[in-house]
Amino acid sequence: MTEKFKMIGFDADDTLWMNENYYREAEAEFCTLMSDYCSKETAEDIIFKTEVRNLDLYGYGAKGFTLSMIEAARLISDEKVTQETIGKILQLGKDLINKPLILLDGVEETLKALSSENIKLIVVTKGDLLDQERKLANSHLEDYFQHIEIMSDKKSLNYQKMLSFLNISPEKFLMIGNSLKSDVIPVLELGGYAIHVPYHTTWQHEEAGKIINERFKEIEHISQLKGVLNQWGK
Repeated sequence: MTEKFKMIGFDADDTLWMNENYYREAEAEFCTLMSDYCSKETAEDIIFKTEVRNLDLYGYGAKGFTLSMIEAARLISDEKVTQETIGKILQLGKDLINKPLILLDGVEETLKALSSENIKLIVVTKGDLLDQERKLANSHLEDYFQHIEIMSDKKSLNYQKMLSFLNISPEKFLMIGNSLKSDVIPVLELGGYAIHVPYHTTWQHEEAGKIINERFKEIEHISQLKGVLNQWGK
């Protein structure tokens, strides 16, 4: 295994710890706040389109999501949303940031097993810098990783810059994550390897079609990672 890869990157949100559930809960509460103006389906559609439209401006994370909820509320209500409701939306955003960090099953055991190998483990995540740093500190997983990379986005260019900085060739790099769009496709495009670990809830912006590539595998649970690495290393 250690002869094939020199570095393994792990996504953070919904790969190491729970995240998307909290966003969907906040979205459901937002839709309830908007129920006097429109249906749940309409509110979901507008908040999604607003959030995607704002990604280049706000990036990923709870702060951008909160600003998009406020903007969506103004659109949905035709500028009639009350200050009280705006205050409730702001509180939704604060609550989202302060949600407890819950590691996913098997994560720490897998990292502990891999840490004994002659291979570097790193975190490769995207989102708000302060928020991601806070979550990583609360996870108590930092000692397993030799490098932390918090990107504004996860595209091929972002990965290329990181690998160049770390002096790792793409064919010696393996990325693990729950998002095909962010954790798999960009790495495969560079000539690297990727393993998809699906999470039961995925933001629709991160969805992608079926992938067929000899440098790609999908596993049901992170505990299966070591077995796949052993197969690839032979």
